[in-house]
Amino acid sequence: MPQRGTQDSTSIGAALDGVAPRLRQVREHRGLTLTEISQRTGISKSTLSRLENGQRKPSLELLLPLAQAYRVPLDDLVGAPHVGDPRIRLKPRKVNGRTVLPLTHPGGVQAWKIVIPGTQSEPNPRSHDGFEWLYVLSGRMRLVLGDRDLVLEVGEAAEFDTQVPHWFGSTGDGPAEVLSIFGRPGERMHVRARPDDDSE
Repeated sequence: MPQRGTQDSTSIGAALDGVAPRLRQVREHRGLTLTEISQRTGISKSTLSRLENGQRKPSLELLLPLAQAYRVPLDDLVGAPHVGDPRIRLKPRKVNGRTVLPLTHPGGVQAWKIVIPGTQSEPNPRSHDGFEWLYVLSGRMRLVLGDRDLVLEVGEAAEFDTQVPHWFGSTGDGPAEVLSIFGRPGERMHVRARPDDDSE
């Protein structure tokens, strides 16, 4: 029977072997180059390249600034196991009378499932930096976008620059379930709203 210390060493070794592909995957997902990460962290480009190729053993002094630069927990880089099903960490909460279930961890593009009560039908447009993508899962959703007033049915989607004053809610005839994906500038989605007419 193998010793406990041997098992622990094997687990640690396996976790460290997985760091290289995770580092490359996170960087490419963020759309960043080795040069940009080098400038942000002070780690040389050659060291970063060797880390991603598995030629350099990762250390805490290298991984900590990388985790900060990528805005991810250190555990995500080293592949620390989550206890049980990680989905139990994503708990719904009430936000402005709506039920919001986060589907992603903080950092990068964010996704939520939002349940809009049938009573939320009074527009209150706002604007902020970024892009948002909405997909109607059930019910009917009203979207006010600038001077446009749209109704989206189940299976319809809209994507827009959130600098345009916008609001989405119920049409007043029942609740709606919506998938919302929000990206900061530079993380734009590529699905457009179906226009209500041929004119802009």
